[in-house]
Amino acid sequence: MKQNIYDNYTFFEKYQEIRAREYNYNNLLELINFFTLIPPLKNKVVLDIGCGMGDFAAYCISQGAKHVTGIDISSNMVANAKKRHIHECLTFEQAAFEDMTVQNGTIDFVSSSLAFHYIADFQLLIKKINKALCEGGILLFFLEHPIVTANKGKENWITNHEGNLLHFAVDNYQDEDLRSQNWLVDNVVTYHRTMSTILNTLIESGLQIEKIIEPIPSKEAVCNLPSLNREFRRPSFIIRRAKRYNFKLA
Repeated sequence: MKQNIYDNYTFFEKYQEIRAREYNYNNLLELINFFTLIPPLKNKVVLDIGCGMGDFAAYCISQGAKHVTGIDISSNMVANAKKRHIHECLTFEQAAFEDMTVQNGTIDFVSSSLAFHYIADFQLLIKKINKALCEGGILLFFLEHPIVTANKGKENWITNHEGNLLHFAVDNYQDEDLRSQNWLVDNVVTYHRTMSTILNTLIESGLQIEKIIEPIPSKEAVCNLPSLNREFRRPSFIIRRAKRYNFKLA
């Protein structure tokens, strides 16, 4: 069953509060690194999986994309995206990519930010994306780091009696399974996968890995959001860019 946590009223209200802040992880750590890996978009067909409120899809249009489709399982996200961004070459759909029918070899660029860890069958997801991409097409996606997702809901940061951080606890790393955690609300379900599983799935599907970034905050970002200091001790996220280099379909 696909969890649609963003249509939980309490969760979505708290999520909007976070995104409305000028200084948040998305602005100071995620986007600044994600944007460095975006390919030229002039006259390209783009699919944004987990498009949220549509800001990135709209950005792709501003960069000259021929057409952009943003999909999200959340009706809240899609409704907001349609209100915020209107363009004749921009489409938003409430859909899970696993359920979509996409013609082979028709997408130039597939992007996804913090959505793939909600999808149960990662191998099937990547295989389907590979078939949807045209020759030379790019997949760019942003995930929670496996170091973070490994722990099964236990205390991650270990502190001393004074409350000072000692270290980050990595546990259950090789146990690839769903994880239930408290993030804004209880029982938010995501899936943990090891680094080797993620990378090998890309390779075995016929995608060539071009770049991997484990984002590090700038000094200015840390000044604006001091909690980012923890990123120097363990990474929260990882970004991967891969290219379809062989058009032969399995």
